[in-house]
This record gives sequence, C-alpha cells and structure tokens, in this order.
Amino acid sequence: MQEEHTIETPFVKMYPDGRMDTKNAALYLGLEEKTLAMKRSYGTGPRYIKPGRIYYYKKDLDAWIREAKKASSTAQMRVLKQQT
Repeated sequence: MQEEHTIETPFVKMYPDGRMDTKNAALYLGLEEKTLAMKRSYGTGPRYIKPGRIYYYKKDLDAWIREAKKASSTAQMRVLKQQT
C-alpha cells in the first residue's frame, strides 16, 4: 500500500495590503525568525520596510524566493556561492 503524503500550508497573518510582520514572514518562508533576522542583518534576505516595526510585503518574499540561487547538489551550490 502506498503512503499518502500531504503538504501542510501554514496559516500566515497578513494585512490587507500584503504586509507581514517578521514572525509571519519567517513562517511563510519556512525559516526561523532568527534566521530571517540574520539574513536581514547581512543584507542577504528579502526586502523589508521599517516604519517603526519591521514588515515584509508578500510580493517581496515571493520575488526573493524566485531569485534564490538554485542548485542540484551541495557541490554546485558551493560553486554558485563562490561566484558571488
């Protein structure tokens, strides 16, 4: 008998204009909040705004995912990282 696998989609709170706070942006991306904060600190994360608190727009998160380097092996990823 074949096992059935389901993909769980996390529930993310978003403002009507598409903004998410850091907690929900991290959940949307599948990252820990701390990882997202580190990427923000290093300038390697998605675009964000800070009108007091930090917010991410869904369209910017989606663009960041699309633009991410893609590799089929860890060796290939090392080469890609060296090129930047």
